[in-house]
Amino acid sequence: MTIRNEPDVLVRDMTVDDCESVAKVRVRGWQAAYAGLVPQSYLDSMDVAEDAERRRGFFDEGSTVVNVVAERAGLGVIGWGCYGPYREDGGRLDRGELYAIYVLPEQIGTGAGRALMAKLLARAAADGFPDLALWVLRENAPARRFYERAGFLPDSAEESFEVDGVLVPELRYVRTLGLPGTD
Repeated sequence: MTIRNEPDVLVRDMTVDDCESVAKVRVRGWQAAYAGLVPQSYLDSMDVAEDAERRRGFFDEGSTVVNVVAERAGLGVIGWGCYGPYREDGGRLDRGELYAIYVLPEQIGTGAGRALMAKLLARAAADGFPDLALWVLRENAPARRFYERAGFLPDSAEESFEVDGVLVPELRYVRTLGLPGTD
């Protein structure tokens, strides 16, 4: 299944052959988006090969997570996003959760992120999720603006996670999903 929402951006289901490209998008995305927000030692230690191997493992396990990639002609995979059931205290609830959405730093602002978001929202609605939640770093203003433009709003839930001994605060954002084709 593919979708074209932005000029020259193709969004399609991720395959195991995309693991290396997705790892590159994820690692470079973290290093660009989270510089100054999480310890630089952690960002510097991120490894594309290790991340790709972890992604291959997810495919081998038969994960229920929906993964999609954005491609641009001549550039290959330039973005990646995924969602699945909401994770809370180790359990699963009815709501969906946007686990990740990243584009290569040089592709930010080119429509790739919007195309990924449109595909993920449509798929989550088609899967029957009434809403989609996500967690975003409190200090990541560009990401928060992106999510707000996509219809997500903070719901006052906050939590932190630890990275190299530093607590990093996150906010939860939620968006109600309509019937497929109505968003």
